[in-house]
Amino acid sequence: MRINADNRTEWPGDIARSVEMYNEWYRHFAPAVFRRERTRAADAVIAAMGATRDFAQIDATTLLAMPGILRALRMATCPPVARDRVTGLSGATDGIVSALDFGAALPGGRGPDARRQVGLVASVLNDLLDVELFPWLAAARAATEDERRHAAAVVADRLCGANADPIIRNAQEERQLQVIEQVLVPLGYRRETFPADRPLEDMPAGTYAFRMVVMVGPALATRLPIDVVIQPRRPRPNRLPILIEAKSAGDFTNTNKRRKEEAQKHTQLQERFGSDVVYALFLCGYFGEGYLAYEADSGMDFIWEHRSDDLLQLGL
Repeated sequence: MRINADNRTEWPGDIARSVEMYNEWYRHFAPAVFRRERTRAADAVIAAMGATRDFAQIDATTLLAMPGILRALRMATCPPVARDRVTGLSGATDGIVSALDFGAALPGGRGPDARRQVGLVASVLNDLLDVELFPWLAAARAATEDERRHAAAVVADRLCGANADPIIRNAQEERQLQVIEQVLVPLGYRRETFPADRPLEDMPAGTYAFRMVVMVGPALATRLPIDVVIQPRRPRPNRLPILIEAKSAGDFTNTNKRRKEEAQKHTQLQERFGSDVVYALFLCGYFGEGYLAYEADSGMDFIWEHRSDDLLQLGL
């Protein structure tokens, strides 16, 4: 007997309570989360301005010295440009642009071809710079402190605005993991890192891990991120731990668009571990009956955050 997937008459009431819980969290905590991230974004913009002499020196040398500043520089253009748009406009490879955006090592190293491509990226940024926001550039002078502060604030707002949904979603997911932890710790569970290259069945009893990678697919070459992995104090006969995906949403439309993602993960897990693998969803927010029916018909169960004690029914 599944926990909530088969109790369809209770879905409307649970949906209403879940929406209410999400809205309450959003009203009280989302503004503080966003302000904190905006402060971090402002620090990143100020660092980018310092590295580029207030956007007057955007070239291959600068980008190679501080590749992570590309994310801020993309918001200093008019209009602000997405990473994929930079790739298309510059002709640089996606690998080069992604590495610059995330501050990662360039694929293939920093040879002449890589430097040429980074130069193309710099050229696009210079062509699109928002010169009205940075009046000192056209005047060929140094920026005043007020101009610098104002520009940094605007670019930081753009940077946070472009990432608003992920910022809120990540904060909500972190809170959901804390709720699950608050159920596990009083039961005597302990949090331990478990390496992805070891068989999942070897996970010690009474332990749990967050954001763990599980290997699936042909030759076990596909890395599947799982939010919560719990090995019960009394392991199941097949010794497979319980897998949980923490999901939150601020509108019904987005969940219906993305409902296939969890079903695909479930299929991959079944192909790897068999049909009795336990993969449940931990839900808070706007999950309508269409979403729930799709996931239930795909063989998944789900637990509402406002009824987190239902986690005990997973066999903890």
